[in-house]
Amino acid sequence: MTNPPLDLPSHTGSRTTRLLGAAVLVGVVAMVLLGFFVAPEDDLMADSVRMIFVHVPSAILTYVAFSVTAVGSVIWLWKRSVWWDIVAHSSAEIGVIFCGLTLITGSIWGRPIWNTYWEWGDVRLVTTLILLVMMIGYLAVRSMGGDESAVATRAAVVGVIAAINIPIINRSVEWWADRTLHQQSSITDGKLEDWTLFTMFLGIVVWGVFYTWAMTHRFRIAWLERELRDGDLDEAIAARRAEAAASGGAS
Repeated sequence: MTNPPLDLPSHTGSRTTRLLGAAVLVGVVAMVLLGFFVAPEDDLMADSVRMIFVHVPSAILTYVAFSVTAVGSVIWLWKRSVWWDIVAHSSAEIGVIFCGLTLITGSIWGRPIWNTYWEWGDVRLVTTLILLVMMIGYLAVRSMGGDESAVATRAAVVGVIAAINIPIINRSVEWWADRTLHQQSSITDGKLEDWTLFTMFLGIVVWGVFYTWAMTHRFRIAWLERELRDGDLDEAIAARRAEAAASGGAS
């Protein structure tokens, strides 16, 4: 039995991920300053409009994360690609966070605007909750024991089915206009002030960078875990060290 290398990587970071992390921190600070001190109150929503700086980016990144899970799941079912299976799993974990944040911020925003935190008759609310429950189910399937390939296949099926809900959620306000408290898009209708729009789009960019940062770390951890189970940890560590060296990061 060979001894493990003495210089095991103590982190999954690199110069690129550190730059991404720094960009997220700077972006969040900028969002706070713009959101609270620059963007004006809305004529209809008053100060509650500031909640969309988190709510809308979270919703968009929910779509992105679960769409990536669906793509990875399809490729796993098609080609049995372990790389894409790990991508799907990692993206699902991050997507659940974004989806939960979407529902929480939406409920907080809804209280002063709709006079209620939750409305079971609202199609967009309910379909978003269904998506969250299905993706939590996806993660529950992933945590089951048994044959790893079979577990990945079952989870992939759940991931693909759950993703069908994404376009339904996105278009629900138009398709069921009489069964939702959600308003039509304020962006395309030009109802938001310039600084409000800018701050919201900044939030989308910042959340997108955070997603990239989190995905990179989560994928690297999952890959090393997979290699450890498969007995190929030495090769994985060597590859990780080479990647960090190439990007200028210390391993």
